[in-house]
Amino acid sequence: MHTLRESTLDPAAALAIHDLPAGEPWLHEVKRGQTLRIVDLEGNQAVDTIFYNAADTAESYSVTDTLQRQGGIYLSAGSVLYSNRGRPMLAIVADTCGRHDTLGGACAAESNTVRYALQKKFMHSCRDNYLLALARADIGMDKRDLVPNVNFFMNVPVTEGGGLSFEDGLSAPGKYVELRAEMDVLVLVSNCPQLNNPCNAYNPTPVRFVIWGASPSA
Repeated sequence: MHTLRESTLDPAAALAIHDLPAGEPWLHEVKRGQTLRIVDLEGNQAVDTIFYNAADTAESYSVTDTLQRQGGIYLSAGSVLYSNRGRPMLAIVADTCGRHDTLGGACAAESNTVRYALQKKFMHSCRDNYLLALARADIGMDKRDLVPNVNFFMNVPVTEGGGLSFEDGLSAPGKYVELRAEMDVLVLVSNCPQLNNPCNAYNPTPVRFVIWGASPSA
């Protein structure tokens, strides 16, 4: 299901704008009521993202809770992302791409080996990015805190046999997804460095994050 919805927010009124280079990690807190926009600047870039309760990082995004509650495997406008405690973490309030992957996971040394070739094992990966961001932040989190992620802008259809197929993205330059935080959240991002599948046209590119303050009614 594709649900498209334009945003009414003006970047000129944003609290912060951050451009993240291709293949780099990012860790940032978004407060309850604030809105985060992720912009696919050049098109078809996979943005691998995990969310945590900023006050208690043992509470994190749960793909099983999210998909069970919405009754579908893709995220788009109107989707709510739930935690492993069954609480809403973020709501997708605008989306010009229309579909985001929840099943493909984050690339790692192991998946590079299984999906591509043994010699690809040591290529830079999203799992490496997550661990680098957590180590730099020095907030007591490590690989034990990593959970299944959302792949914004990534196209991973389910095949008739029940497998996953990594395909060309559905996004395009300037497409975005916008999420409103329902609690204070830590946003852990790997701007995917993957060079071996067509999700980003074999060419990782930069993305932009725009954050707006909470509305008076939030």
